[in-house]
Amino acid sequence: MSTRTLWLTGAGSGMGRASAVAAARAGWQVALSGRRREVLGEVAAQIEAHGGTALVVPLDVTDPEAVAAAAALIKQELGEVDAVVLSAGLNAKHRAWSDQDLTEFTAITGTNLLGPVAVIDAVLPAMRERRRGTVVLISSFAGWRTSPSAGVAYSATKTALGPLTEILNLQQNHHGIRACHLCPGDVDSDFLEQRPEVPGDADRALMLTAEDVARTVMFVLESPQNVVINELVVTPAKAGQA
Repeated sequence: MSTRTLWLTGAGSGMGRASAVAAARAGWQVALSGRRREVLGEVAAQIEAHGGTALVVPLDVTDPEAVAAAAALIKQELGEVDAVVLSAGLNAKHRAWSDQDLTEFTAITGTNLLGPVAVIDAVLPAMRERRRGTVVLISSFAGWRTSPSAGVAYSATKTALGPLTEILNLQQNHHGIRACHLCPGDVDSDFLEQRPEVPGDADRALMLTAEDVARTVMFVLESPQNVVINELVVTPAKAGQA
């Protein structure tokens, strides 16, 4: 099997980091993007310590020019991108219409919706030319079913990833490109720090782990090329249920 290249956003922590490590262990060479260079370096060191290949590509996905430059660097260093996992996400503690801040709303939209579109745009032409490519958009349960506690901006932007994925598949499947709208339920990760009330240890113990989601990402990435997993919802088991 030829070397495969995976580009991950939000690779410095949580589901993005776990997915990067899992992919590297499966033989993918990984390009790690996120805003914090030092954290990305830690992930790269972890991967390289186990014999994997990792490239640190610091990036703010809300900057389209930076996204294009990052794609060019990855192609130069690792070759064409075979798959992308879009895990960068943002939310705010102010989640109701009554205390909503438009500046925060705009930032969330830029990260959760426009950022993935920019990355897909950057890799799509080469994927079309090579007639193969996989896109995994890590969304949220709130992107599959309305969850008022997730907030207005977060819910709206994650929900938008559903039709984005569907249209991508409808228009690009015949070019060998497939996309998955992956919707995890509660995950014990650093992202919980963005909640108005941060869950305690007892609540976190009942959640999915980042590694649970990473295994799901790998299931999508490693599925046969003729298989399109359009949407996948993963939730923690209900504690105490018969």
